[in-house]
Amino acid sequence: MATLTITRLGHQGDGIAEGPVFVPRTLPGEVVEGDVAGGRMAAPRIITPSDQRIKAPCPHYRNCGGCAVQHAREEFVTDWKQDILRHALSAQGIEAPFRAPHISPLHSRRRASFAGRRLRNGALVGFHARASDVLTAVPDCMILHPALIAALPMLEDLTAREGSRKGELTLSLTISEAGLDLAVTGGKAPDGPVRATLGQWAGQAGLARLAWEGEVIAQEQPPFHTIGRARVTPPPGAFLQATKPAEAALQAAVADAVGPASQVADLFAGCGTFALTLAERAEIHAIESDGAMLHALDAGWRQAVGLKRITTQTRDLFRNPVLPEDLARFDAVVIDPPRAGAEAQAKALANSRVPVIAAVSCNPVTFARDAKVLIQGGYRLNWVQVVDQFRFSPHVELAAQFVR
Repeated sequence: MATLTITRLGHQGDGIAEGPVFVPRTLPGEVVEGDVAGGRMAAPRIITPSDQRIKAPCPHYRNCGGCAVQHAREEFVTDWKQDILRHALSAQGIEAPFRAPHISPLHSRRRASFAGRRLRNGALVGFHARASDVLTAVPDCMILHPALIAALPMLEDLTAREGSRKGELTLSLTISEAGLDLAVTGGKAPDGPVRATLGQWAGQAGLARLAWEGEVIAQEQPPFHTIGRARVTPPPGAFLQATKPAEAALQAAVADAVGPASQVADLFAGCGTFALTLAERAEIHAIESDGAMLHALDAGWRQAVGLKRITTQTRDLFRNPVLPEDLARFDAVVIDPPRAGAEAQAKALANSRVPVIAAVSCNPVTFARDAKVLIQGGYRLNWVQVVDQFRFSPHVELAAQFVR
């Protein structure tokens, strides 16, 4: 049995004591007691609590792995997330002004991936405990939109019908403006009888669309999302910002960063989160490796009214970044890479003459790495803004402006 003092909060939300020893769901300054194994105190007893500690508001918090810091005051969590970004930048020798953060409201998350497991009697659908295969049902989740919560019995019914007791279904559910959009993986192969059964079930469940192992089984109507003046129907399971308020905050930040630019390249464009809003005032060249997502963007643009021209290009920007000479015609670039960042593309941008770059990132560490490349190439990091759409989690998203 060891007694430890928590000195800081790590990037994953664990308290860290000297050693280091990682202690989940603790806060700086707290004195804890428990058994330590492998550099971790898995079941700490709080001897001296922090004045930043509160009672976790969600009844599922003890067992659910979806949240990591519900036991801390909201102001503390916001400061901690900004410090994660600040420390990542500092590690690269970078300082920058911080804009006021955006924090998405509770019950606003419009998409989630649930795990579903068939039981001897019925089914269990929910989230895993952290680093565990234990499932927890979450009927009172404070993060999810009420429409997702209301759909949990439907997902349990599907899991009981089509799931396996030996494995799990992954049930990716998104709220579209036409209804619920469900994409399922981990199930049996969709042969003829399975398609017929699933199609009938989807109709009874009132889904806008059901995709099974990447194949659209049933579509009552296209599950669309309004982006600016366009309606976009993403491919099944496609990436969307987790909350509408965060999407709007990121769009506003990117528009502010781009400014009056009239020719904009949108790199890692996805389904057009930024391209379709910026096209209200600029011509856009959207580049994305996923052709289905680009097709959705293009279809949305063609059906919209009042947008400037958007051209699209399918391209792997990791292996084939846009070169400086090809960037010369743009007066702004938007770049929103996945968690791995975009080191090769950052190097090409650093050697370009593009006047301004609007950057969006879901990983402060790779963002800081790529920011250093841009700064060494002659850019200045004007500002950064944390966008917190994954409340109570260690996940940090951000927007930033670089100018040459």
